[in-house]
Amino acid sequence: MAAVTSKSAPLIGVAHFSAILLSPIEFAKAAARAGFSRIGLRLNPAFPGAPYYELPVGGSAARELKAVLAGEGIEVFDIEFFVIDPSFDASSVEATVAAAANIGARRLSVCGDDPDQARLASNFSDLCGLADRYGLAVDVENMGWRVIKTFQDSVNLVKASGARNAGALVDGVHFFRNGGTLASLRTEIGRVRHVQLCDVTGPAPVTPEEMITEARGGRFAPGEGELPLKELVAAVDSSAAISVEVPLAGSAPPETHLKHLYDRAEELFGPDR
Repeated sequence: MAAVTSKSAPLIGVAHFSAILLSPIEFAKAAARAGFSRIGLRLNPAFPGAPYYELPVGGSAARELKAVLAGEGIEVFDIEFFVIDPSFDASSVEATVAAAANIGARRLSVCGDDPDQARLASNFSDLCGLADRYGLAVDVENMGWRVIKTFQDSVNLVKASGARNAGALVDGVHFFRNGGTLASLRTEIGRVRHVQLCDVTGPAPVTPEEMITEARGGRFAPGEGELPLKELVAAVDSSAAISVEVPLAGSAPPETHLKHLYDRAEELFGPDR
């Protein structure tokens, strides 16, 4: 069963990328026992060769996962990861969207990587329409090496789509490393539905290769770097879901890593925040 958590803590989730080698069932169990209330799952590859898992509707894996979720008292919040590039076709991912809805997910996470802004907005809108038919929403995450590089780029894409279920995802690394400020966040707070906590230290990377290296292997647990994460969570207050995304590096057991992430994230919500 899930661990007992502090009454002062909000519902905190954890992204699958934090322990991606665990299957969805193993990840749900480990996350619940670490204290998390929600999980994200990687049901679509974030880049060629990236690990992901399939949970087709009607399959035994999905049924077993739903039983585990109920037993552990944890829920699926978001599903990753869709790259809206020039070749993207929303209809091609419908099976994954259906699988997401089937296990109770609420949102999909995407990034934008098409230099044709009109086509990007159109394809994003198509995905939002597909997601809406399954009762899901869609969040855009900015990344420095993608076309949608900044938080403002994400907001602009959300606005251009005209989709009622579109939002922006604020990831600590991508947000602050690419010019995001708490002031800019506050002006668009109504469009932010999901915040992922992680930390970094040192100067911001410059090249795309350096950005990717930091994002995929250079993150620290919340509070162990230099980002103003307490101020970030205070700025969004209860208007956005909070989760943690810090990939496991080194030889620590995944369960130990997840418990450490939960404990550090919970500290951000203490009385002195």
